[in-house]
Amino acid sequence: MRAREISLLAAGFLLAFGSSFGQTFFIALSGGEIRAEFNLSHGAFGSLYSAATLASGVLMLWVGAALDRVSLRSYAACAIALLAAACVLLATSDRTWLLVLALFGLRLGGQGMMSHASITGMARAFMRHRGKAIALAALGHPAGEALLPVLTVSAIAAFGWRNVWLGAAAVLVLALPLLFRLLGREADTPPAASGSHAEARSFSRAAVLRDVRFYLIVPALIGPSFIVTGLFFHQVHLTEAKGWELSWFAACFAAYAAASTGAVMLAGTLVDRLGAIRLMPGHLLPLAAGCAILALGSHDLVALAFMSLAGMTSGAAVTVVTAMWAEVYGLVRLAAIRALGTSLSVVASAVGPAVMGWLIDDGVSMEAIASGAMAYLLAASVSVAALLRDPASTRA
Repeated sequence: MRAREISLLAAGFLLAFGSSFGQTFFIALSGGEIRAEFNLSHGAFGSLYSAATLASGVLMLWVGAALDRVSLRSYAACAIALLAAACVLLATSDRTWLLVLALFGLRLGGQGMMSHASITGMARAFMRHRGKAIALAALGHPAGEALLPVLTVSAIAAFGWRNVWLGAAAVLVLALPLLFRLLGREADTPPAASGSHAEARSFSRAAVLRDVRFYLIVPALIGPSFIVTGLFFHQVHLTEAKGWELSWFAACFAAYAAASTGAVMLAGTLVDRLGAIRLMPGHLLPLAAGCAILALGSHDLVALAFMSLAGMTSGAAVTVVTAMWAEVYGLVRLAAIRALGTSLSVVASAVGPAVMGWLIDDGVSMEAIASGAMAYLLAASVSVAALLRDPASTRA
């Protein structure tokens, strides 16, 4: 592997890791303190969070497509600047509308732009070993999930939640020069030559929306985002309902991260050998099994099992779904098409906390929520399996 490829992979990893500050698992770690300080119920906070996430998801339709026209270096710099500014705003907010604005910036800059830059950049830069490249960069996600929860819970107890968010902003600012060095002076070149075979096989976003295969993919695409985000956002209530210590559930993020890491690497290898389309139906099954376990028990090991199985699906999805877009719809407009998928996932992650918050407020048990999630995931697996029967779904 050439030095330039190693630098690109390192930049992709750094972007994925940095996106943690805009991911639900990290924001939710200070969720109890935020609700108490702003006097918000579970449903109210979930609704505000969902509104901010929904707005960021809609905007990603355009912001994400910009990566087809600008360099990865420029795009990543804008994402980091936005995320750092949102961290500072959250740390200093004293009004509800400022809280919502900060959440919007966190979701757009972190979950949206930084993750998009990391994964799309690798999918475009690496042709022969696309699956492995996506997998290696995506390891930044489980690395953040493994390292940050326990450190953050301790830091909040020692320094307060506002200072933790100021620290997150400082980390992002300090990482920017390193990211610039890793990316180098990347030229603003298109992903594929105009008029090439790749161009001929590439779909526009409008064409994707007219393709029936897209609507077979959507249920599998949005399910994990809705379910995992909703459960992670309400992790304080989940732990109270199950009788778990919050510190124990935070520690289980290490198992989530380990399982995600293993799944990312395995999926990267399998994508290069078998193609992502064949892997789409199966990647939802671990999360379905995890939800079934969550619905049936309350032992401490249930948390560990659920987090491990959820991590397997989340890790595999990063590689499988991105590679699937490239296989089915081509590379030339990959950023725009993946932004469409990301936008739908973000919308699903926006709806999840609000819906689950309302259900919790109405007295619906976490066991019932988990059972419904399992049923949905099984149905989504059946839906996306129809791609395997479509002769047009061949590898790019």
